[in-house]
Amino acid sequence: MIDIGNSDTICAIATAAGGAIGVIRVSGRDSIRLTDSIFSRNLLDASACTVHYGNIVDANGQVVDEVLVSVFRSPHSYTGEDSTEISCHGSRYILARVVRLLLDAGCRQAQAGEFTRRAFANGKLDLSQAEAVADLIASTNEATHRIALGQLRGNITNSLSILRDQLLKMTSLLELELDFSDHEELEFADRSQLRQLAVEIDNHLLRMIASFASGQAMKKGIPVAIVGKTNVGKSTLLNCLLGEQRAIVSDVHGTTRDVIEDAIDIRGVTFRFIDTAGLRDTTDEIEQIGIGLTYRKLDEASIVLWVVDEMPEAGEITSMMQRCRNRQLIVVNNKTDKTDLVPSLKSVLTTESVVGISARSGENVDHLRDIIYEAANIPSITDNDVVVTSTRHYEALQRSHESMSRTIQGIDLGISGDLLSEDLRQCLDSMAEITGRGIITSNEVLSNIFSHFCIGK
Repeated sequence: MIDIGNSDTICAIATAAGGAIGVIRVSGRDSIRLTDSIFSRNLLDASACTVHYGNIVDANGQVVDEVLVSVFRSPHSYTGEDSTEISCHGSRYILARVVRLLLDAGCRQAQAGEFTRRAFANGKLDLSQAEAVADLIASTNEATHRIALGQLRGNITNSLSILRDQLLKMTSLLELELDFSDHEELEFADRSQLRQLAVEIDNHLLRMIASFASGQAMKKGIPVAIVGKTNVGKSTLLNCLLGEQRAIVSDVHGTTRDVIEDAIDIRGVTFRFIDTAGLRDTTDEIEQIGIGLTYRKLDEASIVLWVVDEMPEAGEITSMMQRCRNRQLIVVNNKTDKTDLVPSLKSVLTTESVVGISARSGENVDHLRDIIYEAANIPSITDNDVVVTSTRHYEALQRSHESMSRTIQGIDLGISGDLLSEDLRQCLDSMAEITGRGIITSNEVLSNIFSHFCIGK
């Protein structure tokens, strides 16, 4: 267990302000006694996992609120410690009064993430599961919710546990050879089988590493740049996609001079749409800056919507195709109620993603949403899939992969077992950084992770 000052009994409001109900959490060895000291009924003899109705009273015996108190006894609680949860009315005043009474009784105000940090320290969660708690709270769509829930259930932990068991077996056999180093002819670990297993482990690591790109995209939102000449309807399209008047729409050329961003959910995945300044030759200094930002956002986007309302020239097509060669390009023929360019565009473009719409009327925009979703190439996620979303996990997996690559190369070169064993140990240590089990995790690392949690969690 890591010493993080668990001797204190901590308390904090665990719910957002303004709701009908507010919950205050208390955790620590004196949590039941201190809660009992401000409650109208006896809690000291309460059974674990029970709920009790009564009043919170102040030192003068005045009733503060009618509440329900849930009692949890170690180790059967979220933190693994004795804990209580006080459910009262959601008034800011009432919540503050109850917390003040707990502090006066001897509790300490919890720090950000301290409840979950105690759960980690007491073995209720490993580090990857603890981080999943924060991701679950911050999830904004079905995809990020499913990924965080899978991680909380132990998808990453279980996957790494299998690899760890295989690595430990390999390391044990190699280190057994060292005990018989005076018999050089003895080889407990068959090198061909060792190499095959190392390759399988490395491939598994590479699959986890490869999932990071999709994981980050789903976590942060997939960037979609809307580009095109002035007055082709980019801002109208953005407003249509968002279902609200987000960007100024005008017949005047160059209305949009800055980048406008907003996000929508398509089939459970967040897309960040970026309306940019129209592309044209101009002497207006401010508009030139906006056009420069357009090209920058285009280069940063995963998907580009090139909006046109007239047939682009050959040079424009070549330039746009070259600039978008490493991203998904969707050519959007806007104002199809006036001019249908789709057949002509398909005949000269190498991309098959050409769609005709009317942003003003909304015609075919739902089909465009479907095309955008397909262009994102989002992998289907089941409850058991491992998708890496944390940069910390990604970097640790990269180090694990590098160690395994050295192991495979070392086997091919016929290096000694002690050197192979060292690379395997480094791989094990890098994996252990993800879960926080099997190595000493510094308080600096833990503080950095849990500082991003909300108070009360």
